[in-house]
Amino acid sequence: MTKTTHTDLSRQLAEAIAAGKYPLGTLLPTEFDLCEEHGLSRYAVRKALDELQELGLISRRKNVGTRVEALRPAAGFTQSIATVDELAQFGARHVRVIRSTEQMVADLALAKELGCEGGTRWLHISSLRMDDTPKARPICWTDVYVDAAFSDVAKLVRKSPEILISSLIEARYGRVIARIKQGVDAILMPAHLAGELQAEAGSPALKITRRYFDTGGELLEISRSVHPASRFTFSMEMNRSRE
Repeated sequence: MTKTTHTDLSRQLAEAIAAGKYPLGTLLPTEFDLCEEHGLSRYAVRKALDELQELGLISRRKNVGTRVEALRPAAGFTQSIATVDELAQFGARHVRVIRSTEQMVADLALAKELGCEGGTRWLHISSLRMDDTPKARPICWTDVYVDAAFSDVAKLVRKSPEILISSLIEARYGRVIARIKQGVDAILMPAHLAGELQAEAGSPALKITRRYFDTGGELLEISRSVHPASRFTFSMEMNRSRE
């Protein structure tokens, strides 16, 4: 039997909150009860609750208990350059136009590029991002790889082109996206995408790779977007630490 860890408990509680098992304003089981139910030490239970509190899902007060404060993570869980809310707003402004969906197994070459294990199964979704301006050129091409366990999301992707796939996964399966790791690379426009993006093959472009992790650190989704450089500006703001 696999032993429960604090990350397992954090994920299970987050999913239970999202599913409505613990409604807003109600109390979670006590630390003692969680220790007994899951066979964990008090330290491990507290660590799991710390993770949920950082996400804004719960509050903890002495002599009161652990109260559910939100069904989804608070708006501000932050990447190094932006918030996930800003990604969602991008999705609402720029509609997804599906080009293909397929079930696939990652070979070693793709696994190396994606940073996953070879032989893992994925739902592969390819699409263009377009804004609603008449005669506007495409903003980017995106390849999304979703854990094959969530293959039903393919239908939702076509029905809701304005909603990020990660948000659809959260709504459909109750899995909370707690962290997104993002990388940006300067590349030359691939020849096979030049026509779709109405750009010149070999011209400057940016490739943005995002990896979406749940509260337990499990990788749920990988996206790769290719932007013609002339249509995309990458910016960030840095503030001096007060510490």
